[in-house]
Amino acid sequence: MTDAGTAETVPLRLQSTVTCPACGARATETMPEDACIWFRECPACGDLHRPKPGDCCVYCSHGDTPCPPVQLGNGCCASSTR
Repeated sequence: MTDAGTAETVPLRLQSTVTCPACGARATETMPEDACIWFRECPACGDLHRPKPGDCCVYCSHGDTPCPPVQLGNGCCASSTR
């Protein structure tokens, strides 16, 4: 990933802490580099997470780090399938 306006490479962050919108439980997970996660079940309460309208995946909606395609500036990881 390149920082805007410079040639400096910024490392891709693959760890994201996801917060359950139902119970507030937090879990740090490793995001896949080559796939989107559209559904995730909370290990604490069983709530099924989905992306919020306008977001491409559960990490972009409920995580503290956007998914790898968004970090790389490639936009939504689902855009090629829609």
